[in-house]
Amino acid sequence: MERIPILRMGTRLLVTIQVDMHDQLAMTLQSDLAAAIAERATTGLLIDISALEIVDSFIGRMIANTAAIGRVLDVETVVVGMRPAVAITLVELGLELPGIHTALNVERGMMWLERTAAVA
Repeated sequence: MERIPILRMGTRLLVTIQVDMHDQLAMTLQSDLAAAIAERATTGLLIDISALEIVDSFIGRMIANTAAIGRVLDVETVVVGMRPAVAITLVELGLELPGIHTALNVERGMMWLERTAAVA
């Protein structure tokens, strides 16, 4: 079964999606992330979608649901690397990503997570 690696950076998790997401892979990733957050002292989750050319409504909902799971487990989520076409598609589909902060790249996303952890 295909899986997306989840990297640990201190108390944060980093997921870089480098493959085209299909529904089953998205559900597996969501389950893997929930388990990784629960079993480790995690303070932040960074999801890099810079390699994704297309995000459909299912993948958008999966990202939003993953962030909601993170919030329940006291973890902040940042999505980075969103292409303009993906942002336009999400807006046109009427998808909102409540509770998700976005940043242009991994560096800015990590800086946001560090600032958030310092305030908490």
